[in-house]
Amino acid sequence: MPPISSPAHADAQAIRDLVAAHERLTDQIGKVVVGQKAVIEQLLMALLGGGHCLMSGVPGVAKTLLVGTLARVTQLSSRRVQFTPDLTPAELVGADTIQDEPETARRRSVFQPGPLFANAVLADGINRAAQKTQAALLEAMQEEYVTAGSQTYRLPEPFFVVATQSPIEQKGIVPLSPDQLDRFMFTIRVEYPTRTEEIQIMKATTGMQKIELTPVLDGKQVTRFQDVVRQVVVADHVFAFAADLVRSTRPKEPHVPKFVPELVAWGAGPRAGQYLILGGKARAVLHGRVHVTTEDIRAVALPVLRHRVMPTFHADAHGITPDAIVQKLLDAVPIPSENGPRGKK
Repeated sequence: MPPISSPAHADAQAIRDLVAAHERLTDQIGKVVVGQKAVIEQLLMALLGGGHCLMSGVPGVAKTLLVGTLARVTQLSSRRVQFTPDLTPAELVGADTIQDEPETARRRSVFQPGPLFANAVLADGINRAAQKTQAALLEAMQEEYVTAGSQTYRLPEPFFVVATQSPIEQKGIVPLSPDQLDRFMFTIRVEYPTRTEEIQIMKATTGMQKIELTPVLDGKQVTRFQDVVRQVVVADHVFAFAADLVRSTRPKEPHVPKFVPELVAWGAGPRAGQYLILGGKARAVLHGRVHVTTEDIRAVALPVLRHRVMPTFHADAHGITPDAIVQKLLDAVPIPSENGPRGKK
């Protein structure tokens, strides 16, 4: 993950352009995907923040449709990879092949890119693949290049991975380890639609109506807006709140809330703080602001921390989820004052 830039004033016109693009993107995606506004915003925040997403939800809640539609309206090249136990790293990354040269009658090695060579990659069912294949994807996410043989190949920019997994599958899955989960900026929960939304879905998908989507952005504009996000100003007390929130997840840290050692076996690492700030910057820009507030940090805390907080056996036995723990932390960690080291919530 590249370093977070030092505070600078974001271009005001670029902010206005991005706010307008956000409204058009939401409108276009809403033609295909009913509801899920919070999920759409989180996807956009991760894309603009230069991170990757892990999406969790039962089958049929439009996870694949969401990502495909986002790629269409941003004109990003996209590939969907169905992860299965027999998928190999070479099938994902690509491999060297031997080809004949008609002019010289000689053979030469030619790299054939795999499906990772796209702007938006949907890794469908990542927890069904073998560990080597998972590792190949996660390495590409981190480094943004792949190696085949002795050659290194740069992945296209922007490069955005959304991996999906079903929370109800138990057989034949290979759960991601904590260090692998840490590569994802957000874990996004896609919930069931409301009754009204479900009726709208049935009406929209069982008739003859064809939906036409209008592209809103392209890859160069997305990359430009990613640079704009990094220019957003963050005050010292916002940095302090993000740091306090992350450090409060660690049971051996001094002065953590009393419930943390009982409920948390392992807390979040430094990457969580980076993603809290980047997520906060992206949210601020999407809402038309050139500075990050502590409310922005609170708004992205769940998707950033829910896969970085490992509950104890005691928490699991009492049905206390990572989401519940993060919410307790948000209630317990005070917001630092703009003019002093600590303030009240």
